[in-house]
Amino acid sequence: MKYLLYVFCVITCALPLAHAQSSCASDGEPTPVALMERFINADCEACWSDPATRKVQAGQVAIDWIVPSARGDDAPLSAAASRDALDRLQVLRRAVPAQALTVVSPVASASAGAAALPLRVAHGLAFNDYIGASIEMKPAPPIPAGSGPWTSWLVLVETIPAGKDGTPVARNLARSALQSIWDNGSLSTSEQPHFFESRPMHIPPGSDPTRLRVLGWVQDAQGHVLTAAQSHCKPDA
Repeated sequence: MKYLLYVFCVITCALPLAHAQSSCASDGEPTPVALMERFINADCEACWSDPATRKVQAGQVAIDWIVPSARGDDAPLSAAASRDALDRLQVLRRAVPAQALTVVSPVASASAGAAALPLRVAHGLAFNDYIGASIEMKPAPPIPAGSGPWTSWLVLVETIPAGKDGTPVARNLARSALQSIWDNGSLSTSEQPHFFESRPMHIPPGSDPTRLRVLGWVQDAQGHVLTAAQSHCKPDA
């Protein structure tokens, strides 16, 4: 426990330094129009390299989940499998695919005429297998009756370019995820009303820290994606 507290302190305290070296946040990035989630069963090694893999359309952002299989560590893609993928499938009310499954969810705040809900995600530098990351909605409105509670998702992904590591398409491989419940009781009013979560996220073995970034979104109680954001690292001048 003391070690984890030490790691958390070092990561969160190092965030200002990390931002002095580079800016890794969603500031200035357009809101994605849809989330395209590609699920691959850890048994289906061929699915990772399938040339027919669905590509993102303009304005979409992809998230690639490797779903644990019944074979456990014997599955060919088990090293990249995450139980967070099972949680996500449950939220989407989808069964574990025998091979692969793609689900596209529109983002309401990117739709024409929809009220924009500002969402910011950010992360610092990797340190001792952890990376400090945050998700914030500011200003945030009171959650309407029947819409809440809202759930925020913050996903640490490894961006893999097309043609690398055997993939024919660019991927955002989900490495770890954080879910937080937001309701009117957790709405901070110290300044502007806002929701905020900041956590050290674990970097699984085999990840390339130079390719890590974060994606985030907020969904209502019915599972509709209200807003989304993705970080982009910009070296300081």
